[in-house]
This record gives sequence, structure tokens and C-alpha cells, in this order.
Amino acid sequence: MIKTQPRHLINLKYFNFNLLSTRNLHYVQGQTPEPKIREYFYYIDHEGMLFLDDARMKNFTSCFKEKDFLKFFFSRLRLNKTQRYLSDFPYISLCGRERNFIRCDDTPLVFTEQLKKADGDEEVLSYAHAGQVLTLPYEPHKLYMDPKNGRVYHPATPQVGGIGLVRSKLAIELSQYFEFPAGDASPTHFKWHGERLKLENDWVAGTQRFPMSEECQ
Repeated sequence: MIKTQPRHLINLKYFNFNLLSTRNLHYVQGQTPEPKIREYFYYIDHEGMLFLDDARMKNFTSCFKEKDFLKFFFSRLRLNKTQRYLSDFPYISLCGRERNFIRCDDTPLVFTEQLKKADGDEEVLSYAHAGQVLTLPYEPHKLYMDPKNGRVYHPATPQVGGIGLVRSKLAIELSQYFEFPAGDASPTHFKWHGERLKLENDWVAGTQRFPMSEECQ
């Protein structure tokens, strides 16, 4: 799965994802803990870019950008139930005989662009910088702004915890449509295509996030 250059909701609330333990984490990219099994380790930042976890430079030039690879990788991404590296890598993408362990700044799915589907007028949110290759239906009435960290979230697939971060650039674009009551840090309505939508944020209570960033705890 590594390249040279480029269910149901699972309840893990009792597992301890210790951010400090990563300081003493030991692994080797491509290690073989058992015959015919290889393990790789990845990191997803708050902009939705995918990197090898041990890459020294993490920027747009060093992230994975090949869309076929991203589709293959993210379509298999889910919560880690293997009991291996569980406290440090809460997500995994199983690709054949490869175990790809993943940790992230906030959520593994980061919505990076708002689009219309290529085959129609349906509005979607694209994630992982994959354009039309990786999308989910856009539900503007379910946008959620966390009053603690100011970040914006949107529903994602249950396999990854049911919630995805909206990339800061896109969140800034959308923020002009939020309506805030006087003195309230959380918006109550969202204006979209001439409609005033009441925000429905009850869905957030049933989601799970295991971010590395302390500000997202």
C-alpha cells in the first residue's frame, strides 16, 4: 500500500487514546508482525492531507495526491478494532494483507471542497482533496460549529465515527451564512439558497472523535 511518492457505529469511549504515549511509540514502516502481513503508519492533518506518519516534512508537496490511491485508502478507512496500536492509531485502513494505521489532528475525514456531482445538480462535500472521487451528500442544516474550538463539522460515515471536520478555508467561506443569536458562540441557523435553515445538531452526540490536537479534545 505504501508508495514512494506519491457497520455500525462502534463505541470506543472507554478506550484511552493517550496523546503523550506517542512520544515513546516504536514502529518500522513496512514491518511484518506475522507472515505475509505488512504494517504502515499514516497521519491526516486538519487540512485533510494524508502523510506517512514519520515524514519529517508535512506539506502539500509531500502529501499523497494520487486520486485512485486516495479512493482505495479512504474507502477502507474505519475505526481500529485490531487491538494493535489502538492507543496511538485509533483508525485503520485494511488493504489486502496490509494494515494501514492512521492517526489525525482532528478527524480522519476532512471535507475540503463543496461541489455539485458531475452527473447532476446534487450538492456534495468532497474530502481528502480527492475532488469528485470522494464525496458525501451535503447537509447544510447539519453543519455544527463547536463553541469550544470554533471548528466546523459535518456528518460523515459511521465507520469513521460519524463526524468529519470542515477544512478551515471552506469553513471560512461557509461562516458568512451562519446566523448567531446575540451573545451566543454557537449559530442557530444557516442561510442557504435563499432559505433560512434551522441547524440540527443532535447528531453530534452520537459521534466519536479521537484527535491528537489538544484544542480539539
